[in-house]
Amino acid sequence: MNTNFATYIDHTLLKADAKNNEIVTLCEEARKYTFASVCVNPTWVKTAAAALEGSPVKVCTVIGFPLGASTSEVKAFETRDAITNGANEIDMVINIGALRGGDDETVKKEIEAVVTAAKGKAIVKVIIETSLLTDKEKRKACELSVLAGADFVKTSTGFSTGGATEDDVKLMRAVVGPEMGVKASGGVRNLEDMKKMIDAGATRIGASSGVQIMQGLESQSDY
Repeated sequence: MNTNFATYIDHTLLKADAKNNEIVTLCEEARKYTFASVCVNPTWVKTAAAALEGSPVKVCTVIGFPLGASTSEVKAFETRDAITNGANEIDMVINIGALRGGDDETVKKEIEAVVTAAKGKAIVKVIIETSLLTDKEKRKACELSVLAGADFVKTSTGFSTGGATEDDVKLMRAVVGPEMGVKASGGVRNLEDMKKMIDAGATRIGASSGVQIMQGLESQSDY
């Protein structure tokens, strides 16, 4: 396990009532700990990009969030707009209803649309919203993400009926293999939670508690 835990964390603030100063503070915290990225709503991408200028911390934003129910064309447009505004990473929500209804082609095409829009400019993480899916549907979502050329699969938005679980991360890792990224998001609130997700196969952690996680790490003399 890589014990540089900060490099796993997408430091996240996606609340609808987030204010400018809170986004700036999020970015300052990310700079301090050198998190992998900050994850913000599209309206805050420019603010985050400006606040993180000169920093290795990436700007991540969410597309089709949180329901995944916008069209492929809208998701692709959102992606292009976010990249223009400074986003380096794209976390898109799939069309969950299409997946559950067996319309695999629609799901694959919309992931491909976002991947194409981001090509060479940003990595794409596919949020499959595990809490709404059966294990069979989770596997299918991961398979479609691989086929569509995504860089990561991600458990959750954090805005549905549940978040990341160890079992889901293990299942996702087993489907996508060792090379593709797996992001555990939703309910990862402390260092112990984070370690469990990494042990299960996660290579990125989405958390609004990044500072608390790092403070927990600092309090442990063995790291």
